[in-house]
Amino acid sequence: MKVYLDTIGCRLNQAEIESMARQFRAAGHEIVASAEMADVAVVNTCAVTSAAASDSRGVIRRMARAGVQQIIPTGCWATLRPQEAAALPNVWRVVANDRKDQLVLEILDPQKNASAAFRHPQGHSPGQVFHMPPVARQPLPGLRPRTRSFIKVQDGCNNRCTFCLTTIARGQGRSRGMADVIQDIRSALKGGAKEVVLTGVHLGSWGQEFGLQLRDLVKTVLRETDLPRLRLSSLEPWDLDTEFFFLWEDPRLMPHLHLPLQSGCAATLKRMARKTTPASFRELVSAARDIIPKAAITTDVIAGFPGETEAEFTESLDFVREINFAGGHVFTYSPRPGTAAARMSGQVRPEVRKERNRLLRQALQESANAYRRKVVGLRQPVLWESASGMGERGWQLEGLTGNYLRVKAFAASLRWNEIDVVELTAVEADGDGLKGVIIKSG
Repeated sequence: MKVYLDTIGCRLNQAEIESMARQFRAAGHEIVASAEMADVAVVNTCAVTSAAASDSRGVIRRMARAGVQQIIPTGCWATLRPQEAAALPNVWRVVANDRKDQLVLEILDPQKNASAAFRHPQGHSPGQVFHMPPVARQPLPGLRPRTRSFIKVQDGCNNRCTFCLTTIARGQGRSRGMADVIQDIRSALKGGAKEVVLTGVHLGSWGQEFGLQLRDLVKTVLRETDLPRLRLSSLEPWDLDTEFFFLWEDPRLMPHLHLPLQSGCAATLKRMARKTTPASFRELVSAARDIIPKAAITTDVIAGFPGETEAEFTESLDFVREINFAGGHVFTYSPRPGTAAARMSGQVRPEVRKERNRLLRQALQESANAYRRKVVGLRQPVLWESASGMGERGWQLEGLTGNYLRVKAFAASLRWNEIDVVELTAVEADGDGLKGVIIKSG
């Protein structure tokens, strides 16, 4: 069977689609580069914003136009809107998040699928384990080749942030066993990965069911594998303490922390039901910078949350400027049906939300530019992720430093998935990256 895989949204969705690819290959099926070549297509959908939900529907429609006769939507949007997903053209079956781990097995044995469609994750059932020999991770054809391998270590969330659909779509928090995670990392290494990203909905909660903490998993990965580079995805600030940052004494752990703030206003954070305050967030960032001086700290912020007054927005904007993040994402608040925030009074007018988004993005861009200027002249290892055509100066390479800065440089040979020491020479004219010169090839 020829299978086409696509994904929208977060790194966790990417990790899951890579896992599905390994399972399909282990079962003897072929992963193809385009929907036009496929017998079956699977799309891992997203519902974090209304735009992500729209993108999910669009991908399914494009697959149908490409001629795929059997399309399987899974993921958050498909879980929350199963009837709507099932009504789209050429949808064969809808697999909710609580059945996603068994998706490949159920395709191979359709008799097991009769009750799988349209189920809603009001809890987690382990279900059947997919018993097949592990295979080495390979890049997914048809998608941008990735040097980083995303490894899912946790799913679901027990937090009740009032704007978030994740708890509804993903169910309660649960952790994968350490042995399974190590096995996946070793498979990724066999497939040529130079960097692994540990990811989850609520990554910092990993291990709570086992009496362990995320730091235990990180230490084990670094001790039991020869992984060149390990990176952590988004971490909620309330899961961390000063001791956590001493993990970065191992240089293989990449110095980048993504800490979602969502608002720099204490009153807004309370309405969001976030377990942090501006004061505690400031203290945490200060500790991280003291212990990991080279760390890039990035964030997420929501513009125009219900009830956000001009004074509250100004407080949030001022706090974002004060922290001097190395970058971040700004999301214009959009009401998500089923969330507490969608029912709140004081919904901010769309044009006001849009303007607040612009001001927050401007503030983050200014601090990101300042961070990039500070590293000009330094030498840092870069993992090359892509290359454009050969020219007079050689191949133009593009990759990431450990602190998640995008770098371009020229090389005489194609260096994809290699790590080189690069001297950072200038900030790109558009401000979104850096120029560099390769000093030492890995």
